[in-house]
Amino acid sequence: MYDRIGNFLIDQRLEIDPANFAFAYHLLSDPNGALARAVASLTDGGVRLTQRDIETLGCEMKPVSGVAAAKEKADGLVAQTQMQVEGFEDMVHAMRAETEGFGRDLAASAEAITRSAGDNAVALGEVARITAEMLERVRTAESRLESVTNEASELRTKLEEARDNARRDPLTDLPNRRAFEEAFAAHSDADQPVCLAVCDVDHFKSVNDRFGHAVGDRVLKAIAESLTKTCGEHMVARYGGEEFAVLFVGVDLETAKATLDTARATVSAKNYRLRESDAPLGAVTFSAGISPSRGGEMCSTVFQRADRLLYAAKESGRNCVRVG
Repeated sequence: MYDRIGNFLIDQRLEIDPANFAFAYHLLSDPNGALARAVASLTDGGVRLTQRDIETLGCEMKPVSGVAAAKEKADGLVAQTQMQVEGFEDMVHAMRAETEGFGRDLAASAEAITRSAGDNAVALGEVARITAEMLERVRTAESRLESVTNEASELRTKLEEARDNARRDPLTDLPNRRAFEEAFAAHSDADQPVCLAVCDVDHFKSVNDRFGHAVGDRVLKAIAESLTKTCGEHMVARYGGEEFAVLFVGVDLETAKATLDTARATVSAKNYRLRESDAPLGAVTFSAGISPSRGGEMCSTVFQRADRLLYAAKESGRNCVRVG
């Protein structure tokens, strides 16, 4: 069991700490339990678990805010998929039964034709009957196959949409934390140099307190747009709340810092106004920390280092970028 737990944590690129060890123990000690089924659903297609998944699932499988609805939707898709598979199986069994029935009819008719070889009219009539039955069965099978194929196509589209939605933030339409951590792991596996930046909106709570959450949401959208436009091909994600993350791939630390500084200056230079009254909102800025990945580090390790740099930027006056 000890070896299996170690292999699981290594395969999933999870930190080998007490909490993750306990999670792996509960998972592997009950391979048919609810936790194992949930993990199998999350990792379908070779997707690795993230630290957030571990925190969300827990060892008791208690849903947290927002997870229950997503789980219910996922369960519905799984049930629909199972029904579709069962439909295919039923169709195959029916077609097999029809084929077997046709084979018996053909054998019986062949025997009848042999017996009545002297009567061409009887023989031709029997052949015509068999042919007509065969055509009718083929048409029925084709109709059923077309119907099930259309349903499968619709289901595939729904599953693709659900998979995309599960990795996208609904407010900003940016990739979410899960998508970001998967992208980091993919680039790390490919031995590509990456720098991870963590950005946090300065004094965001005061924006919500003074103007309401609707205005706060518009501020987050504006910052998301500025980051996406400035960072170009590099991945920008909403990591949670007023926190964004940027994955710089194939560039050095100084280039990443210069790019993020441009985004920071763009955000701070913009004149934000209330849509309802055109009154000025005041300065909106963000602080950030950037750190490169070193020797196959996990996302959580690099993130924590960048997060410490972010807080150093906050303590030094905000609206700046710190690297390390």
